[in-house]
Amino acid sequence: QVQLVESGGGLVQAGGSLRVSCAASGRTFSSYTMAWFRQAPGKEREFVAAISWIGGSTYYADSVKGRFTISRDNAKKTVYLQMNSLKPEDTAVYYCAADPRSIVVRTTTAAGYDYWGQGTQVTVSS
Repeated sequence: QVQLVESGGGLVQAGGSLRVSCAASGRTFSSYTMAWFRQAPGKEREFVAAISWIGGSTYYADSVKGRFTISRDNAKKTVYLQMNSLKPEDTAVYYCAADPRSIVVRTTTAAGYDYWGQGTQVTVSS
C-alpha cells in the first residue's frame, strides 16, 4: 500500500513561482513512476507531468512545458513540482499519483495510476 501526501500549495500572483511536494510511504517508492495531475473547478482531471523511477525521463503537458519542472528524491521518498511563470489558468487542485506497475512512464492518463494523494490547492491571481 502507498500513501501520498501533498503539500506546498497556496496563493500566488501571476508570474510568480510555487513548489508543491508529495511525500510517499512504502518501501518500493523508488520503483514507482510518479506524476502530477490537476483539476480545475468544472473541468476534468488533466495530466501535468510525470517522472520515471530514477528521474531519467520526464514528460510534461504542452500547457506547462518550459514553466514546470518535476523532480524526485528517492531517499526522501518525495516528488516535487516546481512551477514558474504561473498563470491564472494554472489554478487547480494539484494531485500526486503513483504507478507501481512500471519504472518508466507508460501512460499520462489518470486511469493508469493506482495511488493518489488528497490534493493541494494552487490559486494564481491575475
